[in-house]
Amino acid sequence: MPLLEVKELSVSFVTDDGVVRAVRDVSFDLYRGRTLGIVGESGSGKSVCTQTITGLTRGADVRGVAWFDGTDLITTPSQLLRNIRGVRIGMIFQDPLSSLHPAYKVGWQITELIRAHDKSVSRKDARARVAELLGLVGIPRAADRLDDYPHQFSGGMRQRVMIAMAMALNPDLLIADEPTTALDVTVQAQVLAVMRRLQEEFGTAIILITHDLGVVAEMADDVVVMYAGKIMEKAPRRQIFYRHHNPYTEGLFKSLPGRLPTRARLQSIRGAPPSLIKLPTGCPFRPRCPYAFDQCVDDPPLREVFDQVAQQSACWLPRDVRRRREAQEELASEEESA
Repeated sequence: MPLLEVKELSVSFVTDDGVVRAVRDVSFDLYRGRTLGIVGESGSGKSVCTQTITGLTRGADVRGVAWFDGTDLITTPSQLLRNIRGVRIGMIFQDPLSSLHPAYKVGWQITELIRAHDKSVSRKDARARVAELLGLVGIPRAADRLDDYPHQFSGGMRQRVMIAMAMALNPDLLIADEPTTALDVTVQAQVLAVMRRLQEEFGTAIILITHDLGVVAEMADDVVVMYAGKIMEKAPRRQIFYRHHNPYTEGLFKSLPGRLPTRARLQSIRGAPPSLIKLPTGCPFRPRCPYAFDQCVDDPPLREVFDQVAQQSACWLPRDVRRRREAQEELASEEESA
């Protein structure tokens, strides 16, 4: 049974310019001890999706369900959801400096988090637990850093503090929103190693939101590719990397330097993501897709491809490997001659 089961989740916001359809009919499952990577360009709905699950999109029109260990998070009252968030669901936000209060010491902030959810823990015991957590995430001399303020930590160290805070109560689910953004490669590797070690120790399920496909290759078991608020493809990591079906997924991989021959030019995806207020008819990727054809004016359903039950793609291209390749070559040659 999945720990988290999201079904047909849709999120929209009413603005002066119109209705922003940020997330559209998103469904996925996540099991204990596994990592789900969610990738896509900025504005694709990755963060809004997970923030909605945890009740952080106030004022939004939300439809669908998100079952977390038998509880529907969408309909759960805010007070009860608060008891789940932080205790059973931990969150690492994109910018750790803005997530930590600048006027309070780091040790005090994590101590208060622990005691807010467990009144039986004394301040002394909570402080000892914080020192243990900071040491676990790789902060040197952890006990001596409890009385330091957030600005006294480097970016990588602040991110580790956020991981320690998110793991303070041993949550069943950890949501990490761009946890390695703006970190150098060495610190990024250290942060990911910390997350893996904590997952192995506590069996935590992880949702990893990122632009970095290298991080996905390092961490994820399964991958969801989002575009314009919709899932374009979802599959196990290996299928996504070596046998993807959707043209948008293909475009993401073609933009990676490591996936190209030596001295080859980077192949960016032409155009720009659509407005979430005025989405194109049919497939949202149609205006940018090199293989678009007549049927793409109809919105493609998410369906199984390549005879793989675990791999689904929202695209009208043939679901068979050979026929898909032939169709792509034919459509690409037609575009070049046009």
